[in-house]
Amino acid sequence: MDNRLREAFAVVTAEDELLEKTRRALFKKTRGYAAHPVRRAAVWAAALASFLLFVGLSAGLFFMPVSAISIDVNPSLELSVNRFDRVVAVEGCNEDGKALLEGLDLQFMDYAQALDTLLADQRMQAYLERGESLSIFVACDDQQRSCKMLATVEHCTGGRQNNVHCHAGGRAESEAAHQAGLSCGKYRVFLELQALDPTVTPEDVQNMSIREIRDRIAALSGKEPNMAGSGQGHHGAGHGCGHGKQSG
Repeated sequence: MDNRLREAFAVVTAEDELLEKTRRALFKKTRGYAAHPVRRAAVWAAALASFLLFVGLSAGLFFMPVSAISIDVNPSLELSVNRFDRVVAVEGCNEDGKALLEGLDLQFMDYAQALDTLLADQRMQAYLERGESLSIFVACDDQQRSCKMLATVEHCTGGRQNNVHCHAGGRAESEAAHQAGLSCGKYRVFLELQALDPTVTPEDVQNMSIREIRDRIAALSGKEPNMAGSGQGHHGAGHGCGHGKQSG
């Protein structure tokens, strides 16, 4: 944990322009005062205050999530990701998700490494090996970052079990999912089901697996179960990432 935390903070660096401005400002402020003890102490106090302010702002930026990755099988969990691609929070969205996170330390990992670690876990493998559907949703309002993250997620899931569905969308969709008490991936599949059966509520699907929801969608739409949700699909719905790759 300590090594990963040090590695994570190593990515928090000031831009060259900001550093240069700070250097010039300190030089201007300290020039001609070095010989006076009181003024020198005041200058060092001001410099220390500026440094602490910079550290505080950097720490604030580091811990501020700018995107999220929702992973749903039946365990539902969500990774909050900062602007440096580090996982700054992990949440189990249901009891199975909380149980899956026990023994997994994903905090401060690069999100691709965290996703690889999660998918390689024996408990997750057990779900996939019995044919459960895996839904991964990237929530980010920055289209360029969203498309990059979606491509990374697709790479992490490539070559794994079938019935993998990758999507991307905005944070508004994420907020709507949370208001409904669902993870992003399950909320998206819930909307598909609700379009076919308006009587379905978020509470009805809360404890259902993604596969069970897709089976209900298939039954209502008259499609084969493995066709509901496009089988193994990778696409950036809503953000125009232009992936659109699907395979059965």
